[in-house]
Amino acid sequence: MSSFAHDFPFDPSYGYTRDELLSVPAPAAPGDFAAFWRTRHDEARKVATEPEIGPLEVERDGLRIHGVTFTSVGGVRLGGWLALPVEGAAEHGFVIGHGYGGRQEPGPDLPLPLPRSAAILPCVRGMGSRGLWPGIPDVADAHVRHGIGSRDTYVIGDCVADLWCAASALHELVPELAPGDDPGAPRLGYLGESFGGGLGALALPWDDRFGAAQLTVPTFGNHPLRLTLRCVGSGESLRAYHRDHPEVTEVLRYFDAATAAAQLELPTLVAAALFDPSVPPPGQFAVHNALAGPRELQVLSAGHFEYEGLVGEVAQLRGNRERFFGAHMGQGVPGGGAGPSGWARTSRHVQRPGRPRAQDGRASRFVRGG
Repeated sequence: MSSFAHDFPFDPSYGYTRDELLSVPAPAAPGDFAAFWRTRHDEARKVATEPEIGPLEVERDGLRIHGVTFTSVGGVRLGGWLALPVEGAAEHGFVIGHGYGGRQEPGPDLPLPLPRSAAILPCVRGMGSRGLWPGIPDVADAHVRHGIGSRDTYVIGDCVADLWCAASALHELVPELAPGDDPGAPRLGYLGESFGGGLGALALPWDDRFGAAQLTVPTFGNHPLRLTLRCVGSGESLRAYHRDHPEVTEVLRYFDAATAAAQLELPTLVAAALFDPSVPPPGQFAVHNALAGPRELQVLSAGHFEYEGLVGEVAQLRGNRERFFGAHMGQGVPGGGAGPSGWARTSRHVQRPGRPRAQDGRASRFVRGG
């Protein structure tokens, strides 16, 4: 059922129709799933992140971008970037997760969905130029297996904690965003793609500092199914490990993004692909399908793959996320109701956008590894 010519030795659509993808379920949660993650979250919130801002590195998109460092769980010191509005105080804040392989620069994560926003763009442990840490692999295939013998040592749990600590660092650096004792204080937004999308699904259900999220081609969805699907992303490394260590399925139950999504009540925009050689689409859709709160879906023709029309779909997604976060964190869409794309603001109804005309410009992010 592949919709693109390719030279992969498997079908990156995996034979699923769109309707079948919209029916992929989430695995049942272990009995102590929520307790496990709440304990991890409580531990991360106690960390003194001691953030430090570096010199100005670049100014773009109405933002001053500095280097930043902060401490996460286990005393791991991580780096990344802090984006601050050029003019005026920040009224909104974002934590931005990255794809597998990390980030070497802020890149296409900017501009932010809302004006007058600040953001932290952390490199989680082991990943990217500012997340390197002794003993943690910096290559996705090895990183995704690091510490996988136990749920308490698996690196993915620590990477989730890195996002929580990044949020703490952002609040300390931009105190006007910190909630304090004010229940009406602004909530943070989360943006995550691929690896960052999966981490976001795992992180967000337990953290009341966030108000809305976008998960783009999220990984780690429905591990039992994912282990049966060949790919070229980090999932293939897990498949190889599972063949020799079938007991790993018990650990992976605690790190399933679709299972976590069933606990996620924040308004969430998901961009999921029909064709993806790195992150099998059934896992992506399982994350969307399981969401417990208001949700929207933009169906992408492909993920982690160059194709005609990519730039147009990226532009459409950027417009949809501006509308989405404007509705849930900003002033909302003028006149209420549907935004410029005609989608419902807080809908659980799924709509397929029309295929946009290809545009000139830089292709974006759906080609990174997952």
